[in-house]
Amino acid sequence: MSSSSDSTRLWAVVGATGTGKSELALQLAEVLRAQGNPAEIVNADAMQLYRGMDIGTAKLSVPERRGIPHHLLDVREVTQEAAVAWYQPWAREAIAGIHARGGDAILVGGSGLYVSSVIFDFRFPPRDAAVRARLEAELEESGAGALFERLKTLDPATAARIDARNGRRVVRALEVLEAGGATHGAALPEKPDLWHPATAIIGMSTARDVLVERLDRRVEGMWRTGMLDEVAALREQGLERGVTASRAIGYAQALAQLRGDVTERQAIAETQALTRRYARRQVSWFKRYPDIRWVESSRADAGAILTRS
Repeated sequence: MSSSSDSTRLWAVVGATGTGKSELALQLAEVLRAQGNPAEIVNADAMQLYRGMDIGTAKLSVPERRGIPHHLLDVREVTQEAAVAWYQPWAREAIAGIHARGGDAILVGGSGLYVSSVIFDFRFPPRDAAVRARLEAELEESGAGALFERLKTLDPATAARIDARNGRRVVRALEVLEAGGATHGAALPEKPDLWHPATAIIGMSTARDVLVERLDRRVEGMWRTGMLDEVAALREQGLERGVTASRAIGYAQALAQLRGDVTERQAIAETQALTRRYARRQVSWFKRYPDIRWVESSRADAGAILTRS
């Protein structure tokens, strides 16, 4: 359980990509700060942890942050792995620091596992280096599809929440199962305990057709505003060696374009399709949260949210 003061709160603004989470978090912070509460924001987007990954993650620039302190942005190099077990203690430390300064902390992002690891009493399953090495060798030899079929047989519920092409996640789930533990999917019980007792979870929602159109236009805008140049620069910094960064939606496709494996039109179309699929998975993940309050993004009002809390 958190050791934070009972007078401070933890807000979690969650939902699918493109639903306006960052804007609502800013508005919440501004209203709270106008009331004398020195609220600050903590990032819960796994790819915004990376320095230089800006356009493809819709990361707020420093001026766009409106003078409100933001934590856990630009804290990893693209060659470093981003793992939830690394992220959890850093995020909780940032939140505890905000609370110690007398402010509410606002956790904002759509990386479901990262959010869950912070706001709930989340226990990490065991690790077994030998089992992982064997599974990774199988992944290299047989591909993610064969391992995913095994996961579907052993743990259908977890398989339903994992992208079949994400070999790293599939290997991790199988590793945990072989060690006799519960997978990440099963690690979130029906009624999980909160880490900080005064936690309010706000889910941002947007009509599916509106969101699809918005996401497709966003991806086109990424390429129009310099995505390829951003990825070319990150490539020089070792992006292709990065275990997690190189697989990020949009970045993997831009790298393929730079290598000449796909055309720009193909890179954009694949990024759009993967982004739409990712948004569906995000919605499914956050719908499992107990006591989440859903807010339609076009009608989101920070003042009203605070009044009802």
